[in-house]
Amino acid sequence: MRLSKYKYLNLLLLGATMGITTFAQTSFNLKFKRSAVYAGIEVGSKGVKLSVIEIEKKTAEAGNFNSLKDSAVNTDFISFNEPTFAATLNALTGLYQQALTVYKIPPNNIFTVMSSGVKVLSEKENNKAWVQKLTDSFRFRISEPQRSFKLVSVQDEARLSHLGIVPEAKRFSTFLIDIGSGNTKGGYFPNIDISNIRLFELTWGTKSVSNATEKRMENDQSLANYRKQLFRVLEGSANQEIVYAINVSGAYNMSDNIAFSGGIAWALANLIHPELNADDVVPVTYNEVEQFYNRLYEDFSAYSPDVLVNKIQTTETEKKTIAAVLKNVQKVFDQKALMAGTGLLLRIMRQFEGVYEQKQFYMVKNGQVGWISAYVDQQIVSQ
Repeated sequence: MRLSKYKYLNLLLLGATMGITTFAQTSFNLKFKRSAVYAGIEVGSKGVKLSVIEIEKKTAEAGNFNSLKDSAVNTDFISFNEPTFAATLNALTGLYQQALTVYKIPPNNIFTVMSSGVKVLSEKENNKAWVQKLTDSFRFRISEPQRSFKLVSVQDEARLSHLGIVPEAKRFSTFLIDIGSGNTKGGYFPNIDISNIRLFELTWGTKSVSNATEKRMENDQSLANYRKQLFRVLEGSANQEIVYAINVSGAYNMSDNIAFSGGIAWALANLIHPELNADDVVPVTYNEVEQFYNRLYEDFSAYSPDVLVNKIQTTETEKKTIAAVLKNVQKVFDQKALMAGTGLLLRIMRQFEGVYEQKQFYMVKNGQVGWISAYVDQQIVSQ
């Protein structure tokens, strides 16, 4: 199961404020004979992402799309405080100006949205005022008071993620689960109808699990206490929600393949199988992920870039490429974040470990541009 059609670039961290790298004018290598270049900017739970994509021009139907550039700025918007608000506004404005002035994409070809993770957590924690403040401030900064800045629903994001990530050959046999920072969403198409997805939804994501764990730690900030409190969070209300959501979805009986996307899936794919650096999708087993989770706590140094690269039999050039990816993972996820995300992923995988039927699990690398690419594509069709 490879996403050869949607080859994603490695995640590029640009910084947390206006110190965004300015790229030289890029001459993109376009794939299609008749196409146009668009940009999608998403404010997510953890940061702001810019996806520059080429979309093939077709009449009244969705076109093929090709990822050209993928950039991200970590800002932790869902902490909902003044510093993270300012960082998010600066990143959002900076990436918009980058699309406009560096990549020469006209305003009508730039789409701005907020992810379902922001929507869920802003409503769950009564922080909708921060969302409105960001919307108003951004429109004021770029002098576009009428700019569309939608909060995407979980249902729409799940459907678009499936269309943007899962290849057509696996579309109707795959249950896609995207583990974000603030929530988890996904689903499958039960009736061979891409307009209607059977939704899977959790109000838990990597960051929200970690935040809930941190709140329980009180004065004991040790890793041992973090692990103990993480277990309590995951085995408590989170696990109850997971069991209920999977049962309601009916996915166990309808899907052969369980594909995970999101930051934690990207991290696990690279850390568990760094030798598969060139693969877009990495198959894993439940036992592999469970062993990885335990070792994160017991021997975290085993996953350092140097240790992992030294175990791989390949060329020095390839080793440097793999090391760069692993260092990127290390920048995005610290030990506790990896424990939180992997723990959540394991609780979900556990529901598909049947006695009579074995599912195939996959980790999708860099699927972060999937739903935003499909969103832009469908917006163009509807115009």
